[in-house]
Amino acid sequence: MTLLALEAVTKRYGSVTAVDGVTFSVDRGQVVGFLGPNGAGKSTTMRMITQYHEPDAGRILFDGVPLAEAGREAKRRVGYLPENNPLYPDMLVSEYVGFVGKLRDLAGQALAVATDEAVAATGIEPVYNRPIGELSKGYRQRVGLAAAILHKPDLLVLDEPTEGLDPNQRVEIRKLINDLGRDRTVLLSTHILSEVRHVASRLLIINRGKLAADGPVDELIARAGGSVHLSVEAEGADVVERLRGLPGVLGAAPAGPVDGRVKVRLTASAATDLRPEIFRLAAQSGWTLYELHQEAGSLEDLFRQLTGKAETA
Repeated sequence: MTLLALEAVTKRYGSVTAVDGVTFSVDRGQVVGFLGPNGAGKSTTMRMITQYHEPDAGRILFDGVPLAEAGREAKRRVGYLPENNPLYPDMLVSEYVGFVGKLRDLAGQALAVATDEAVAATGIEPVYNRPIGELSKGYRQRVGLAAAILHKPDLLVLDEPTEGLDPNQRVEIRKLINDLGRDRTVLLSTHILSEVRHVASRLLIINRGKLAADGPVDELIARAGGSVHLSVEAEGADVVERLRGLPGVLGAAPAGPVDGRVKVRLTASAATDLRPEIFRLAAQSGWTLYELHQEAGSLEDLFRQLTGKAETA
């Protein structure tokens, strides 16, 4: 059942259209990755969903009710971790969590229970009585997540939750997001494409304010056209030149001889499977073939194809 729906949503800043007629819906229990280059409209879209901004056109529905009508009631059911994770460094973690709880109209036993559950879920027990200003970036992100889930929201909106974290901290936050996604809907924006494959079952890509793709992650990657990459390692004469001459080969990048072998990375048209041709060529040329591997499509390739950029944000 649909929890969140955007219908032709548009947001302008003067002459600049940041979000241009975006339409999509998110069902309960989904973890959805939200990608796009710098300035594509991701953060603006998230701020409209969380009611920090109002759309200039179109509408956003939460549980079937327009946000313009749901107002504060919808806010009670949404948790938000913005990209800059606004915390008060002079506060103790315990003070900050209690402060957020009061803002969420939690008090007494309800606040105590909610606090215990959020602290346990995010693993911040070791720093609970420490000043926020003394925490590592990973623990600060955990504190922000604890505040976002304190009131048990139905929808959790996370904008770059692993930004600035080291690889170990990213793994920890990724596991936390996976756990949180088991009993709530999560909309996750990230510029780290590998994160999406680990935590999201569905992908939205926005480019220049418009929705460029929407669907299951693996399905979108498989559906992406263009080129494929093959790794070939062989021993013999004129390996690179003959591979480069095969029909459908768009490029051949040799990695240099290794123990008398030549390793080549081919870029070829996705319309034809070159592997049988390479086997035949190796047999005809008298090569010893040590490796022939076609790489699976990647999220990076899909992103570049849809946005025309190598940089992500």
